[in-house]
Amino acid sequence: MIKKEDIVSVGHFAKPHGIKGDINLILSADVSFDEWDEPYIICETDGILVPFYLEEYRYKSDTTLFVKLENVDSDEAAREFTNREVFCPPEVVADYGDEPLTWSRFIGYRVVDTVHGLLGEIIDIDESTLNILFVINHEDNELLMPAAEELILSADHGSRQLNVELPDGLLDL
Repeated sequence: MIKKEDIVSVGHFAKPHGIKGDINLILSADVSFDEWDEPYIICETDGILVPFYLEEYRYKSDTTLFVKLENVDSDEAAREFTNREVFCPPEVVADYGDEPLTWSRFIGYRVVDTVHGLLGEIIDIDESTLNILFVINHEDNELLMPAAEELILSADHGSRQLNVELPDGLLDL
């Protein structure tokens, strides 16, 4: 039996793609299915964690895949997976320090900009679009900042701080 403490979240399913059972998988962790002999994902179904083997998959972008699960052969069957969280065993997720690298790892980190100083604390991750955003508590308001590696200068995991350099005008939006 699969236990929740033995797996890690790697993303979620979005809407089906096409009519033959393909589903959009939005990744929040660096998983390489290419290195598995029999790649699979895990989803919660009726309160039970169930493995689903991948018949095929293809990358749409660095963080989005089209996946075809075994025995999911129609648009209707694929819709059952919409918005479900997707898990994998930790050994297939690229490690970052001692934890899998996901953007949600940075919840609770303070964000410090080179020009504006302390922006606030990351309180959530918005993954509702392809552009993942940090939700920052900025002076009792929500500030949205792209979760983009090119904006992050450094991450101090000991003091839970992200040092960033935001483009001019981003805070004015």
